[in-house]
Amino acid sequence: MTALPPTRALWCEIVHTRTGIERDVVVEVHDGRITAVRPDTPTPPPGAAVRRGLTLPGFANAHSHAFHRVLRGRTQAGSGTFWTWREMMYTAAAKLDPDTYLALARAVYAEMALAGITSLGEFHYLHHAPGGTPYDDPNAMGKALVEAARQAGIRITLLDTCYLTGGIGEKLTGTQLRFDDGDADRWAARVDGLKGDDHARIGAAVHSVRAVPAAQIPVVAAWAAEREAPLHAHVSEQPAENHASLEAYDNTPVGVFDDAGALGSRFVAVHATHLTDRDIAVLGTSGAGVCLCPTTERDLADGIGPAGELSRAGVPLSLGTDSQAVIDMFEEARAVELDERLRTGSRGHFTTARLLAHGTVLGQAALGWDDVGRIEPGMRADLVTVGLDSVRLAGTLPRLASESAVFAATAADVTHVMVGGRTVVADGVHQTVEDVPGELARTIRSLVE
Repeated sequence: MTALPPTRALWCEIVHTRTGIERDVVVEVHDGRITAVRPDTPTPPPGAAVRRGLTLPGFANAHSHAFHRVLRGRTQAGSGTFWTWREMMYTAAAKLDPDTYLALARAVYAEMALAGITSLGEFHYLHHAPGGTPYDDPNAMGKALVEAARQAGIRITLLDTCYLTGGIGEKLTGTQLRFDDGDADRWAARVDGLKGDDHARIGAAVHSVRAVPAAQIPVVAAWAAEREAPLHAHVSEQPAENHASLEAYDNTPVGVFDDAGALGSRFVAVHATHLTDRDIAVLGTSGAGVCLCPTTERDLADGIGPAGELSRAGVPLSLGTDSQAVIDMFEEARAVELDERLRTGSRGHFTTARLLAHGTVLGQAALGWDDVGRIEPGMRADLVTVGLDSVRLAGTLPRLASESAVFAATAADVTHVMVGGRTVVADGVHQTVEDVPGELARTIRSLVE
């Protein structure tokens, strides 16, 4: 990446802070971090960059599968189930190699940047060549994802995923062989070859209780604990997953992870759609988080998760785009409240500030970035500006700008994005990936035609 610019100032018309809306705010940035936030400055200082509209902290996409972007619009034709969708996903995965994955992920991550996402968690299990043979560099696919994020200008937590079985007690077959390291010890040995830096962090993931035997989960949990790294897992996404877990282990997936010593403040249960009351209590007591992916969960007919109960139990919620059915953090954030309204028949479960926190500071923390997600001195300078002059947001009252953005904005309303002091998007244009739609179209067609 290019060197950071010297100390600079941004004058922001409206800023969402954790204490509320501030007007006419000067945000000073030095060496990638915010050094001062000065509201009530009606005239931009000389040389300050002007940001009209609402400026928010950078979004965190806490759960992503980059290659699923290939499926958008293709799996929506006809009906089908989660399981038929999964077969189409395997077909897409079969065609990727390190070079094509770099090209695809670079375009997908640039799309995320345009949507205001400054950090992402890539739940990565496509490790090996077809047939399961390791590449000369066994981490070639993971390194391609890290490089793709670097080129797209956003931060990444690579959640390298242990994936050993095709179902509880079932062997992997076909494309699934590309996911397999043989056992958790060999998974850990491979992942030790990945190194993080200020742009990329290496975390761990257990795909699910379907894909990792209960006896192997402690190895992954210990690897993450020794490195104080995030540990994520798909949990209770489907009723069939719960049934299989109960039959095999006489326990729910949450219980299996608890018995394995995996739960704790760095653990994130992804989806958590079909939880028991005890599951919710255990997650809350352990300090674990939950990542909701509402656009994917409704696209796959997974169901509506118990967001209200989780929040009341003290479980921090984050958000992810998962299958890339759409990349829009405003849509993910408002869906938490709107789905809860559908589930309960009442309104007002989450404040706007809380919904934004799910997509910003709580999501960043779920990925191991504890110094991102708030606009205040000492934090990394991740800033997203939303124009308020589109047909969706025209007429917005400044004091209600956050409410208008959460409940009416789309990713298309993002005008500027700064990641760690670097301007990645300006006036709705990515600054290093010249033609994001073109790159997406070319890479996707090369994989499906």
